[in-house]
Amino acid sequence: MDKNKEIIAKTARVVNMLAANNLGGVLISSQHNFSWLTAGGTNGVDLSRAEGAGALFVRDDGKRFVLANHIEMPRLLSEELAGELFEPVAFPWEEEKASPTFLAARALTLLSKGATLGSDVDFGSVAVPVEAALTRCRYQLTSSEIERFRSLGSDAARAIGSLARALAPGETERQIARRIADVLAVHDIRAVVNLVAVDERIQKYRHPVPTDCRWEKILMLVVCARRGGMIASFTRIVCSGAIPDELRRRTLAAARVNAQLLSATRPGAIGSELYEVAVRAYAAEGFEGEQRLHHQGGACGYRTRDWVAHPASVEIVHAQQAFAWNPSITGTKTEETWIASDDGVELLTASPDWPQIPINVEGREYLSPGVLSL
Repeated sequence: MDKNKEIIAKTARVVNMLAANNLGGVLISSQHNFSWLTAGGTNGVDLSRAEGAGALFVRDDGKRFVLANHIEMPRLLSEELAGELFEPVAFPWEEEKASPTFLAARALTLLSKGATLGSDVDFGSVAVPVEAALTRCRYQLTSSEIERFRSLGSDAARAIGSLARALAPGETERQIARRIADVLAVHDIRAVVNLVAVDERIQKYRHPVPTDCRWEKILMLVVCARRGGMIASFTRIVCSGAIPDELRRRTLAAARVNAQLLSATRPGAIGSELYEVAVRAYAAEGFEGEQRLHHQGGACGYRTRDWVAHPASVEIVHAQQAFAWNPSITGTKTEETWIASDDGVELLTASPDWPQIPINVEGREYLSPGVLSL
C-alpha cells in the first residue's frame, strides 16, 4: 500500500468516526495524529507541545485540508504531505497568534452550515473533544504501517544491541543516554523515552531518569524509539561479569509473566482481563503484588502507550494492533514491542544475538530478552 492509498484508507476511518459522533469535521493538530493520518509525516517543530505547527482538517464528505501559517505551509506541502491529497489553507502567522482558537475558527469556515466541529486538542466550547475516538481509528495498523514498524523495530533494537556490547563500566547514566540518542539518530530515530539506570538505582526506580551515577555491575536501558511517528519500546539489561543468581531468577520470573501476557493478547481480549493475567502470573512466580509497583504496558503505535491494562480497562485487543508489555519485578524488567494477530504475536524489536528466554505457554514459545553478560 503506497502512502496515498494509506491516507485514503485512514480518511475513510475518520469519516466513519465523524458519522458515529454526529460531527461535520475534525481538526487534527496533535503531532501523533498528524503523523498517523499523513502516513509518517510530521508537524513537529516545538517538541515540548502536544500540538504541532500546522493542522489537518477532514470534513464529513472526506475532503482533506492542511491549515498552516505562511511560515510552515511551504515545508508541509513539499516535505510532509503526499501528492495533492490535502488542500492548503494558509494564513499570516500574526493572525494565528492573535487568538488561541484561531485554527478552530478557520476550520469552522470549512464546515457545512450548522455542523459541529471535533478536535483532538482542547479549543474549549469551539470544538468537541475527539482524541479518544481518533485513538480507536489508529488501533488497527495497515499493511504498510506494519512494514514500517518492523523496519523501525529492527533498526532500533539492532543499534541498541550493538551499543550495549560497546559500553564499559565507569560510564555515567547521562553519558550512556547520550550514546543511545546518537546511535539511534544515525537511523533517523529519536529516543522519545531514554532511561538509564545503574546498579542500586534499578532497584529503586521504575522510571530512572539518567543521572551522573556510574555503572559498576548492572545496567538497564529503556528506550522508546520514534520514526515516522511510530514508536517501538524495549528494555535491555547488561551485566559486567557473571550474572547474579537473584537477577537471573527474577528476570526468568518476569519472562514468564511476559509470556502469559503475550499468550493472552488475542483479538477480542479485554484490558481488565489482561491485567488479571499479569496479577495471577506474578503470584504464581512468588512475586504477588508486583503489578502494583508499575503498570504492565499495553497497546502502542503512535504514542508510547495508547492504553495500559488496568482493573477497570474496557479496551479490546484488535488484530494488527501493536503492543508493548513491560512486566517488571524489583531489580529487573522485560519489554519488547509486538504485533497482535489472529495467528498470535509477532516480535518487532529483537536485538540480534541477544540472550533470549524462551517460555512455552499452551504449546507456543514466547521469547523475552535475557541479561547480557559482558
